[in-house]
Amino acid sequence: MSKQDFYEVEPTENQDGEFQEDNKQEPEKDEYEQVCCVCRRPERVAGKMIRIPGNLSICSDCMQKTFDAVNHTGFPVDNLPEMNRMPNISMINLADLQGYSPYQQKIKKKKKEEQPERAFDIREIPAPHKIKASLDEYIVGQEHAKKVMSVGVYNHYKRVASDDTDGVEIEKSNMLMIGPTGSGKTYMVKTLAKLLDVPLAITDATSLTEAGYIGDDIESVVSKLLAAADNDVEKAEHGIIFIDEIDKIAKKRNTNHRDVSGESVQQGMLKLLEGAEVEVPVGASSKNAMVPMVTVNTRNILFICGGAFPDLEEIIKERLNKEASIGFRADLKDKYDKEENLLTKVLVEDVRKYGMIPEFLGRMPILFSLEALTEDMLARVLAEPKNAIVRQYQKLLAMDEVKLEFEEAALHAIAGKAKEKKVGARALRAILEELMLDIMYEIPKDDNIGIVTITKEYIEGSGGPLITMRA
Repeated sequence: MSKQDFYEVEPTENQDGEFQEDNKQEPEKDEYEQVCCVCRRPERVAGKMIRIPGNLSICSDCMQKTFDAVNHTGFPVDNLPEMNRMPNISMINLADLQGYSPYQQKIKKKKKEEQPERAFDIREIPAPHKIKASLDEYIVGQEHAKKVMSVGVYNHYKRVASDDTDGVEIEKSNMLMIGPTGSGKTYMVKTLAKLLDVPLAITDATSLTEAGYIGDDIESVVSKLLAAADNDVEKAEHGIIFIDEIDKIAKKRNTNHRDVSGESVQQGMLKLLEGAEVEVPVGASSKNAMVPMVTVNTRNILFICGGAFPDLEEIIKERLNKEASIGFRADLKDKYDKEENLLTKVLVEDVRKYGMIPEFLGRMPILFSLEALTEDMLARVLAEPKNAIVRQYQKLLAMDEVKLEFEEAALHAIAGKAKEKKVGARALRAILEELMLDIMYEIPKDDNIGIVTITKEYIEGSGGPLITMRA
């Protein structure tokens, strides 16, 4: 088979007036991928190719099979008895490959859709008051937390866009968020990342362990961010990592065994929080020889850590009682027992006493807390946000051409029930699912129903919903 079968040729006239064939320029090597001359698999399937004499390529699997056959049987294979031959293994016969063009083994790579690259522009990040206004549409209350987060994120991206040619380098401001369960910590971060349109990775600290032990390595949090950025390293280096349940890696007390998921994890995270170049696997959560590695610089990645920190109130209460328990004006020891928002009085020393090491807290300069949701706040959470639970049910019934309404007293009755469960806003969904079950089941049966009104009596179990038929 000749080279003309694979490349276009055109005749050219030489000095003697005779025509000769002149090959066009061979295709660019980058546009083509190698194909194994034995198994015929392309490079994207078989992996990196090995070049052999004759300008041919062979995949590592076929090469390994050849080596295995040589090691077990020796040369020549054909002269061995049938019983000593390795099954399903054949040696490469280079004579069969004579006349092949090296480009016969190549498959043209698929071209990726080219997208215009945009440089990071601080002008695209909204001002803090605009970020907070957007958060107000989705999150009820938590005014202080929303203000702290808006300013912290805005300053972080100003830091990313700044240069240090004048010798002033802005330090990174990671955040530590403390709040009771169901107060909206994770939801606030999710909403923030959606508003800013930046890559966000949400991970759980409970699965993190010291390197070498069963569980996720510390670098896996960066690997998740890389996956969220579609494996775009530059985009990932401007993203946000939210580590939930951070209180679970607190230093364990009164333990005699090695603390592989506590203090050692905090120490392993120090380099990530401050900024370091980390090698992370692409498309996998663990490192192994078969997965390509890429280097990600965490210097411009914003880390937000959140946790409920159970029993932290006892440490705060102990500190407050110690400060106000001496002298004639000493407070009673049970003064803070019924205070619901005791976490708002938290200090760094309280978190350190809880079990977080000082080096970790030093890399979390912004410490703030969320308030526990009151009954009024829970009632507002039901109906006010853009993605409120009540609006979700109204949308479901609107598909059946039925209007759903809630009396104000009914919303407060639901909030009162949720407050008793002491799990924050998460209780609202569970209560409504139970209350709406019969309604969602019966409504599609009757096409004449126009309006369903949920009353306080129905919530308390002393009555039923008001049904209004179509005119």
